[in-house]
Amino acid sequence: MQFNLADVFETVAAAVPDRIALTYEDLNFTYAQLDGEANRVAQLFDRAGIAEGDHVALFLKNSVEHVTSILGLIKVRAAPINVNYRYTPTELEYIFTNSDSVAVVVELPEHQRVLASLLDRCPLVRSVFVVGETTEELREAAGSRSVAVIPFGDARELPTTAEFPARSGDDVYLLYTGGTTGYPKGVMWRHDDFFRKPLSGGNPYGSEPRKDLAEVAAAAKEFPDLAFLIAAPLMHGAALYSLFTFFTLGARVVLRRDFDPKKVVEAIEKDRVQVILIVGDGMGLPLVDEMERRKDEVDFSSLFSITSGGAIWSTSVRDRMLAVKPDLLLRDNFGASETGNDGAFTVDDAGNLRMPPSPNMILVDERLEEIPAGSDDIGYIARIGNVPLGYFKDEEKTARTFPTRADGTRLAVLGDMGRVEADGTIVFLGRGSQCINTGGEKVFAEEVEAAIHAHPSVLDALVVPVPDERMGQAVAAVIATYPDADELTLDDVQDHCRKTLAGYKVPRSIVVVDEVKRTPAGKADYRWATATAASR
Repeated sequence: MQFNLADVFETVAAAVPDRIALTYEDLNFTYAQLDGEANRVAQLFDRAGIAEGDHVALFLKNSVEHVTSILGLIKVRAAPINVNYRYTPTELEYIFTNSDSVAVVVELPEHQRVLASLLDRCPLVRSVFVVGETTEELREAAGSRSVAVIPFGDARELPTTAEFPARSGDDVYLLYTGGTTGYPKGVMWRHDDFFRKPLSGGNPYGSEPRKDLAEVAAAAKEFPDLAFLIAAPLMHGAALYSLFTFFTLGARVVLRRDFDPKKVVEAIEKDRVQVILIVGDGMGLPLVDEMERRKDEVDFSSLFSITSGGAIWSTSVRDRMLAVKPDLLLRDNFGASETGNDGAFTVDDAGNLRMPPSPNMILVDERLEEIPAGSDDIGYIARIGNVPLGYFKDEEKTARTFPTRADGTRLAVLGDMGRVEADGTIVFLGRGSQCINTGGEKVFAEEVEAAIHAHPSVLDALVVPVPDERMGQAVAAVIATYPDADELTLDDVQDHCRKTLAGYKVPRSIVVVDEVKRTPAGKADYRWATATAASR
């Protein structure tokens, strides 16, 4: 059968109505309650004219309203648009206009003021749903353009039950990428492909996907009552995939307003959290710092796994987490907005990231021909099966990222590079777009970052190319150190890196900054790092 995400959620809610679905701050919602709230929000959208195929931007931090907006929109067959709330006004304007959003859901006064300044340049926006009080600036800007301002709280007056038209597995979910190297792109997922790939067919801990909704319901009833804490903001693809995955399982999602490592550690004991989702070292470093500080006063007994996705997670951070709780299962997921969950990395003794053989992942050359196992050639990692439709309104990038082979097979080729060993294991080298060409030698930023992160004084680091007259490009690092660390010199970094890296990969310059800039989800901001390294 073809799966629709709204149908799946409603099936689980009917199967385990009294189980806790969402814990937000100090509020708990059962599956029946959350489904009822989402029905109210869906009717609010419907009455405002949000129809099948419409796009609605969610300019929100983590909140109950964020969750019910996502669910409410897919119930009426519309598409939620994830918005990075830390974007500049120019970037926000791009998201609102590029996505063809007809409405925006907004909450914080500062976000409302930014939206007010942009409404004149967003001609398709006809409605704004405001969580809480509406600012005077937004009210005036909306009035001048005849944009409807609708209190989100009006949903409370609507019934918790509702009938919706039949949905389809062909409904489209539009997920915007993180935009770490350029403007974000909208990835168009059919709901059925979204269920089968990012959500692992509703069975992430098994081998066979669910065949139908009856199997989804039966599995939810049997699934243990586990709590999964999503530390990342819901506007991040990894957090969104995790939200839907855990809802499909009938699990309990623990959500916080912002990423606060102190609150995350406290929630482990308070909410009996079993699994935490983070995004690489951007969240892993402050989290393990707090775990070490609180290890003698917080009960970690419920916690059995920490999972990372979407950014580099260094061996040094993982080792420190295991020192706090040796029996932790650490899972480093490999995936992207364009591919969903591709599996979990393992790390060998040399620090290489390795993916076990999979029929859905191959290595290809420039001509998209498969590189045979055991070859020394470096190629592009390609995903097969349940590939997105493409990028919204960008046929050129769609053709480049989602090519079709001569035999008709569609691939997702994102620029991740690697080599394939004799047993089919793929060794991940790094993102091609972050590859530094120094004197003809290729250096992958992620590999050097992992080595630098293992230095005991380093809090965070990004590696970028800088111009070099002789070599073309040179390896540079932008580094933040711990507040109490000794002064970090280039010699210190080079001596440390030479223990694990070839000489041509060792940074030739460093810039020490107070803070390495990342997105709210912890993803690298390579544009900022490149400008910082070049300016020094």
